[in-house]
Parts: sequence; structure tokens; C-alpha cells
Amino acid sequence: MKTVQERFLEYVKYDTESDTKTGLTPSTPGQMEFANILVKELKEIGLSDVTVDENGYVMAHLPANNDKDTPVVGFISHMDTSPDLSGRNVNPRVIEKYVGDDITLNKENKIILKTEENPEILNYIGQDLIVTDGNTLLGADDKAGIAEIMTAMEYLINNPEIEHGKICVGFTPDEEIGQGADHFDVKKFGADFAYTLDGGEIGELQYENFNAAYVKLTFQGRNVHPGHAKDKMINSMLVANEFINTLPNREVPEKTSGYDGFFHLISASGSVEETVLEYIIRDFDREKYDWRKNLVENIVVELTKKYHQDINIEMKDQYFNMGEKIEPVSYIVDIAQNAMRESEVKSKVIPIRGGTDGARLSFMGLPTPNIFTGGHNFHGRYEYVPIQSMEKAVDVVINIVKQVAIS
Repeated sequence: MKTVQERFLEYVKYDTESDTKTGLTPSTPGQMEFANILVKELKEIGLSDVTVDENGYVMAHLPANNDKDTPVVGFISHMDTSPDLSGRNVNPRVIEKYVGDDITLNKENKIILKTEENPEILNYIGQDLIVTDGNTLLGADDKAGIAEIMTAMEYLINNPEIEHGKICVGFTPDEEIGQGADHFDVKKFGADFAYTLDGGEIGELQYENFNAAYVKLTFQGRNVHPGHAKDKMINSMLVANEFINTLPNREVPEKTSGYDGFFHLISASGSVEETVLEYIIRDFDREKYDWRKNLVENIVVELTKKYHQDINIEMKDQYFNMGEKIEPVSYIVDIAQNAMRESEVKSKVIPIRGGTDGARLSFMGLPTPNIFTGGHNFHGRYEYVPIQSMEKAVDVVINIVKQVAIS
């Protein structure tokens, strides 16, 4: 058997950075290349019905080895890495038996993973860490998840005395750009419920996430020579600024945490004649989420009346809080918690201040909580993952399978 460490170090060699601009699925050719590598490996370790479709979705089954009416459980991770930082030529390094000091990632460029800025790293003194060379992200989000699922499946195949029902495995493209569930065939996948391995530090268990909307606002102005502009000019940038200042000024990402929602300005560009603002809206509570969308619309109405200039608004829901769909089948959360207990992992139930494939899949009829991969500082050059946390994630997957078989 390959270890989870060996698999992970192999997987991060593949450049699978996703790209919002291509309009393709998968959005980059590296993802399809990696998908084909995973298909080959799934077949080699002995899974059945291994496929990759034209959109890069990899699926496989491990047939049941018992004759009980066992629920069908699935495990899902995504193949792409974030476009926030390059995932090309990743050069990982293993820090054996970490002693608790600052880690120099790149001496030439003075890139240092500092304990003062990352105090949680001190929880892993004595363990083995995989870090970057400071030039790229690492890719634990979510190649650690893939390595963990693959290693757990191989263990189950090599240990047939562990009774289990049918198990489904899925690897998706383009999760990092919000398209991971776009072409996911729930019926073909065939699971009654599933778990994404896409969380962070050891013990994380998540079944709540934001309700999410995207908003694009286009403000029209009226340009006149500034020397003759009195009572004539309407500067669209200043109207847009008035919109920004009318929103609650403390309900922004940098001033919120936990279950707080926010308005997040992600882009602004303009001139006197036209200004475009792009926002994302987030809230866990559906009523507050609707209130936020209504507030944006009401401010637009008031500013349109005030300046007699058009303000075009485009607003669309992106995903919803999967807690709505998990609550009726909360036993699947209990299964994960029991599995962590059996693996001697303390579960940490926290909300996802973001989205996940599991959110959309839950609303597509596949309830899908999220569990940890072990990684920290995703999407950046300071990303790292303790090897022992990945090993525990493998144990948790195996113990989920065991728990399902006796449920």
C-alpha cells in the first residue's frame, strides 16, 4: 500500500489550478490530466465502475462485501487548486519532528512561516509537517482529501474482513471557482449520503455554510465639463460611493466572525459616466440573507429617485445553507462524530464561512457534510499540512464506513 503521504506528495506535482475565464469544464487541461491519473489508480487498487466523463468528473464504486441492507455512503474531494496563487511546480518539503520554531520557506526571498502569526502550528510540535517552498500554494485543498480517500479505499480492499456496504468515490473539478457541482450526476454517483473531505485542521466537522449571493451594480452618471458642471454633472463614482457608505459599515468580512453575515465589495471600477461595483452577500440565516438582498435593492431604489439616473442591478443566488438539508438526516453527522471518536480525534463542529460542493450537492438530493483534511492556511504560500492529521483523516473515513455498516 502507498501511504497517504506518498500519494499527497505525488498529487501536488500536477498543476490543476482552476480558471474562471475559460468558460470550460474542467476549466483547465491540467485537471483532466489529473483526472485520468486518478482513474488509472482507482482501477489499479481494485475499485469498480471507474469513469471520467467529458467534464472531468471521476466516479468509482467499491462493491459491498456483506449481504445486509447497508446504506450507500460516498466520499468526495475536488481536484482543482485555487487560482489565488500558482499551483504550478509545487515543491513541497517535509519537516520531520517539528520543534516549534519559525520555518524558513524561502531563504532567498525571506519568506518565513512565523509562529507568532500562525500560533496553531505549535499544536503540532513533534509531528511531521509538509510545507511549501514559498513560491506556490501547497495544494492540500484538496489533494490531501483525494489522497486520504484513495488510501482509505485501498486499505478496505486489502482488509476484506472489514464488512461494508457499497461505497461511492467522486473527484470533482472546479470547486475553487464555484462550479464543482455544476455537472455532478447524483443519480450516477449512487450514494444515499456522502461526505466531502475538504475541511481544514484535524477534527473539523461542518454541516452549515453561508447562504450566498452575487451582486453586480452599474451606476450611470452624467459628464459635463468640470468648469460648467454645477447642477448638471452626476459623478457615478460618487453615487456608487454613497451606496457603499449606506450599507452597514461593520458588516464586512474583516469585522465579522462565527455566524455573522456580511456584504463584501470584491471589485470596483469606474469613471464619471459609469461605475461598476461587484459584491458578494453572505449569511447563515435565511431571513437575514433575504434582508440583505432586499436592503441592496431598496438602496438602489432610493438612489435612483435621488439622482434620476439608472442603476442596473444583477443579483443571483449562488448556494444555500446545507444545514436545511442535513438537519432532517442528522444521524449522518452522528456517524461522523462517532467515527472521529473511534479514531481518537476530537470533533470540532464549526460553520463554514464560505461554500463547499457539499452545500450544492445537499440541495441536489445528496446530503453531504464536510470533514477535515488536516491542512492549514489554504490558498497561499504559507499552507501546510501535518502528516499525522492526514493519517487520522484516513482512519476517520474507514471508521465512517464501519459505522455505516452497523447503523
